Amino acid sequence: MPKFLLAALGVIVLAGCSPGPTPVPVPSPAPAVAAACTQLIQAMPAKVLDQKKRKTSPESPLTTAYGNPSIEVTCGVAPPAGMAEAQSQCFQVNGVGWFAKQVQNGYIFTTIGRELYLEMAVPSKYSPEANALTDVSDAIHNHNKLVTPCT
Repeated sequence: MPKFLLAALGVIVLAGCSPGPTPVPVPSPAPAVAAACTQLIQAMPAKVLDQKKRKTSPESPLTTAYGNPSIEVTCGVAPPAGMAEAQSQCFQVNGVGWFAKQVQNGYIFTTIGRELYLEMAVPSKYSPEANALTDVSDAIHNHNKLVTPCT
């Protein structure tokens, strides 16, 4: 079999193994927030919990994802329900404050006390889910200004 044909078959086999774009809802923030979120999403690491970045659907500069099942990252979201309640808790990971909400298949984490609300949905496959927050803390420190420290 010619080498070019073997190479083409290898590409087809590899393409068949990789997951397609993961569906991630896209928020509709104000233009200034969208611009700042675009910079933050671009600064996200190449991997989270050793999972590589993957495309989202629809493609948006406000979202990114990692792995399969996907760890979904969305910037420019509204503050989550329950975050403003007196009993809501703020916990810190590498100096970044987070609000955590347990959902059916994992957790949704939202930044607290920063200019931008960034949300990470982490499936239970990656338990302990909060470990994913460590990988994104540098990008958040550098591209999401602290307004109020987490206490």
